Amino acid sequence: MMIKTLNEAVEYIEENLSKEIKVEDVADFIGESDYHFRKIFQYISGMSLSEYIKKRKLAMANQDLAGDESVTDIAFKYGYQSLDGFTRAFKAWSGYLPSEVKQTRTIISFPKLSFYIDVRGGENMEVRIIEMPAFTIAGVSRRVPMQFEGVNNAIVELAESITEEQRNEMHRLQNIEPKQIVNASYDADENFLKEEGGLTHTIGVLTTERDISPVLDTVSIDAHTWAVFPNEGEFPETLQNTMARTYSEWLPSSNYEVVDAPSFSFTLMDDEKENHAYSEVWIPVKETEK
Repeated sequence: MMIKTLNEAVEYIEENLSKEIKVEDVADFIGESDYHFRKIFQYISGMSLSEYIKKRKLAMANQDLAGDESVTDIAFKYGYQSLDGFTRAFKAWSGYLPSEVKQTRTIISFPKLSFYIDVRGGENMEVRIIEMPAFTIAGVSRRVPMQFEGVNNAIVELAESITEEQRNEMHRLQNIEPKQIVNASYDADENFLKEEGGLTHTIGVLTTERDISPVLDTVSIDAHTWAVFPNEGEFPETLQNTMARTYSEWLPSSNYEVVDAPSFSFTLMDDEKENHAYSEVWIPVKETEK
């Protein structure tokens, strides 16, 4: 179970805080793929794995500063190559200089994480598993700011920027399911769960054609297994909630792990119900070997 695995990873980090800890080392220790583990950790904990390791190191350094060790020794103990680098990182995290903590014995708490299952109402999640050949998403792309709730105006502007020539080319290329205009997001900045930074967003169609006009941007995707999550309800809330639940609920309890490829979705608005839509979320996955 992924919850048990996450807790094992936390314990591994605790035992190695005074050593260099690479994200891939943690993934290797628990026997998970680096990409899958980082994704699950971020969605469940609300922070990246590297950020968590950094904060735990600084929290332990904070405790040591309240003791007899020198600031320089503590800086090198937790992997900082210079006293200046440690001072900047510690000040950014705690709001205090290490020397101030040394004098006042101030302790800033950042406890280690502990993961557990929280059952809330037992909502069902419908999912289809589909094998897909390699394809290209052909459309228009732009870096947009991160936003998990409500309508992202930057994506609306991107959609409105599509020209008639681009629409005609997408219509010509569209030749595999789902034969809909899709929204794909990828290359998110590290602090995406805090809605900091941005990601690349593409609005386009799926195609196996190779002759694609330069008026469109392209994203090539290898053959993968896809987990498809249909959902229907208020837009965009239902779609956004489904996306979040795939990572925080379904993946940790399934026999699949996410692979390093763009996910995508499409939405069909209901003409008779205001702000009501049918959507599908497509997540690239592979079956675990366990």
